[in-house]
Amino acid sequence: MTPARKRLTREESRRQTRDRLLSAAAELFTERGVNGTSVEQIAERAGYTRGAFYGNFEDKNALVAEVLHSRTSREVEEVRALTQDATSLADALDRLRAWNRDRAQHLPQWLALRMELVLHALRNDALRPRLAERERLARNAHATGLEQAFATRGVAPPADPAFLALIVHALEDGLLIQRLLTPEGIPDDVVVDAFELLLRSWTALAQHPTGEGGGDQDRP
Repeated sequence: MTPARKRLTREESRRQTRDRLLSAAAELFTERGVNGTSVEQIAERAGYTRGAFYGNFEDKNALVAEVLHSRTSREVEEVRALTQDATSLADALDRLRAWNRDRAQHLPQWLALRMELVLHALRNDALRPRLAERERLARNAHATGLEQAFATRGVAPPADPAFLALIVHALEDGLLIQRLLTPEGIPDDVVVDAFELLLRSWTALAQHPTGEGGGDQDRP
């Protein structure tokens, strides 16, 4: 006999409905853009009615905000879980390379959705603070990773980790766009290559700050 399927609680059912709506929205936003996707299309793709949509989200902008938050939170947690038990910095970088190579298999979809969400939020004053919150969450994760990396190397950060994290985060977007548009000669894990190079440079700067160790002696 086929075992009886466990009956979902009201909260579990609601969570499942929201998750399906979010997943359907992410697919459609990637395919058609935020402005090219209607509430009805999202509900239909998820297998629900328009009423089910409005039973979970006030409007499409509320759903966009939730997609922004859930997408960022999931990625931050994935990277944190991936690296938290790394045995060394080299081990952590190897794990990040593997994660980036996996992501590269879906880079067109991943980047299209990110750009759509960013553009929609930039055009919408009410959503812009939610986009800012999403960006701070990602940058804070970068800052924590940088602080740990500097501590592993036994040096103090050469600048505010929040500023260094801003550089890393902005560079990631630019590199991924270049990887998608001109893939020849750009590896799937280029983001980790860039991060490792920056980390080496910043570590050297921390060890020999400007003005120390004869760094200014050759200046005219």
